[in-house]
Amino acid sequence: MSFLTPLFLIGALAVALPVIFHLIRQTSKEQTEFSSLMFLLPVPPRVTRRSRLEHILLLLLRAAVLCLLALAFARPFLPKAATTDLPTGPGKRIVVLVDTSASMRRDGLWTDARAKADAVLRAAAPEDTVALFTFDREVRRLVTFEQWTSSAAGQRAALASDALKKTSPGWSGTQLGQALVAAASALEDARTDNAQQPARGPRQVVLISDLAEGSRLDALQAYEWSKGTELIVEPLKARKPTNAGLQLIADTDENEKKPGEALARVRVSNSADAKREQFQVGWSDGRDFVGKAQDIYVPPGQSRVVPLTAPPMGAVAERVILRGDEEAFDNSLALIPPEAARVNVLYLGGETATDTAEPLYFLQRAFPATRRQIVQVLPRTPAAQILPADAVAPLVIVTDALPDERTAAVRRLLTDGKTVLLSLKNRNVARTLAGLLDKESISADEAKVPSYALLAEIDFQHPLFAPFADPRFSDFTKIHFWKYRRLDAAQLPGARALAKFDTGDPALLQVPVGKGTLYVLASGWQPADSQFALSSKFLPLLFSLLEQAGGIRPQITQHTVGDTVPLAATNAAVRITKPDGTSLTLGAGTAAVIQADQPGIFTAVSGTVTQRFAVNLDPAESKTAPLPVEELEHLGLPVTRADGKTPVQVAESKRQLANAELEGRQKLWRWLIAGALLFVTMETLLAGWLAKRPEQPTVTA
Repeated sequence: MSFLTPLFLIGALAVALPVIFHLIRQTSKEQTEFSSLMFLLPVPPRVTRRSRLEHILLLLLRAAVLCLLALAFARPFLPKAATTDLPTGPGKRIVVLVDTSASMRRDGLWTDARAKADAVLRAAAPEDTVALFTFDREVRRLVTFEQWTSSAAGQRAALASDALKKTSPGWSGTQLGQALVAAASALEDARTDNAQQPARGPRQVVLISDLAEGSRLDALQAYEWSKGTELIVEPLKARKPTNAGLQLIADTDENEKKPGEALARVRVSNSADAKREQFQVGWSDGRDFVGKAQDIYVPPGQSRVVPLTAPPMGAVAERVILRGDEEAFDNSLALIPPEAARVNVLYLGGETATDTAEPLYFLQRAFPATRRQIVQVLPRTPAAQILPADAVAPLVIVTDALPDERTAAVRRLLTDGKTVLLSLKNRNVARTLAGLLDKESISADEAKVPSYALLAEIDFQHPLFAPFADPRFSDFTKIHFWKYRRLDAAQLPGARALAKFDTGDPALLQVPVGKGTLYVLASGWQPADSQFALSSKFLPLLFSLLEQAGGIRPQITQHTVGDTVPLAATNAAVRITKPDGTSLTLGAGTAAVIQADQPGIFTAVSGTVTQRFAVNLDPAESKTAPLPVEELEHLGLPVTRADGKTPVQVAESKRQLANAELEGRQKLWRWLIAGALLFVTMETLLAGWLAKRPEQPTVTA
């Protein structure tokens, strides 16, 4: 028999009281007439050598009542035969998962994390198998199950502790869901690695983390947690729980910056339980503010957007800093204005750029230069030789018939992966179309248009027309075509009609040629043929075409720690200088990419080419409020909250809970209370009978 609250057994010592009371000689109730005793003092009852126990049965009943009450309050229960505190089967398999994300750089967190990890490692039994993982954006295995088992039993904890000493929190975001999946998968793999003797012991994942609100749990959405794998959470509490974060949200894209206009905008977010509300934001040279800082008021739980004008003339300021916050790990932003990307479009036509009646005039004005990109149209006459620099252009536009030699050159570009737009400005261009498709001839007759033709049956599912799929932009009925050339799509192998005229004739065809794509427009955009160049659809359609050709790529203005950043293509070695001053060299011919492992400005130099890019923290790392453990429970994880306890203490708590549940089911205390009531009844009856029994008269001297 075991007891849930054994301290109440001390109450059984009260059984001595009835014994003492029975030994004390009581004054007789029967009195005898005697001479005056007024000059004698009464003698109090006391225990003497002559005292003897009387009424033994009554004494036993009273002692039994006290013992039964003490046992009842101690809450006894009968343990199950299978319940034991000592492991009788194989040892546990444990994965210790330690958070090394950027939010762990807060004051005191990493020290507490190492202390908790060391306590878990030291508490492991000799038969247990332990692995040590760290995680941020990725999962790193510091000590595997194989390394643990191959070491001597007395050196295993020291091996893992030494491996943890060599690491420290990084600057990456927190992929908590991915890390938990990796730990659970490692436990599952360990069960099946040894087919002859698979692991059957308990499985545990011990998570040591600050459980910041910015932790991502996406990977757990579609993951089914293995039954029998327990998750023990060791939460870490920061000494300074409040935090304010800095995040770059937008930068303007005007052609020219005017004095006083915002060069960038940053968002300052304050934690809900913050005690500070006044902050300063401004440009910095890496040490202090450059120019005047802006004072900003951000109440707890709110955020404010701060527009930043250009720094003072001549000042080298490529950082934005926040002052007034208790935690400084996320109070700096690296910011480099992106350089304009230059894109060339090769134009093959016989007209001049100043002729307002020809397509080239409208094409050169269709690509306005911005701070992000400059599209340059390179006009060439049909007989001009295509230069090597022209061949780099991702998009080739043909509006006139080309000589056979030039047609063959354009076909080579097309088969190599370029995109060509052929506009049938007249019937003669059909000969060039036939050459591009390697056919002898293709007929393109002038269509008879009574008044004007409209575009119909537009394929908005195609990426070229996808920007117009919204009903607000899908109206092409205001574009009138006065002339067009009738094409038979059957003459073009693999042709796909992206748009048709309301007469049913193809208006825009897509034809695959080798690795490239040929678009055939059955009309021209000059005023003599249509209103296309004067419509609002002309400019976005050309940009969509250039994007499909690969000339316009989404330009990333900022990178996040952990991203793989592509470098400029070069055949020379690349020397990369990191924000902390360290450098590395990539040999010529190697993959020109780098893993951004810290915030700041990276510089890559290869010959005469210099590339600089900014890397910043994941904005989610600024959300340092504790993540409710219920979030993990809602995702189906069997969470056990350690609350600072070691695994041994956690196991002891589990045993106590199991004992309480077992005692609650048995409820032996009810039978003890019933027995005590029965004995009290018997004692009352017996005491009443003894009190009424006639006694021999005694004389009190």
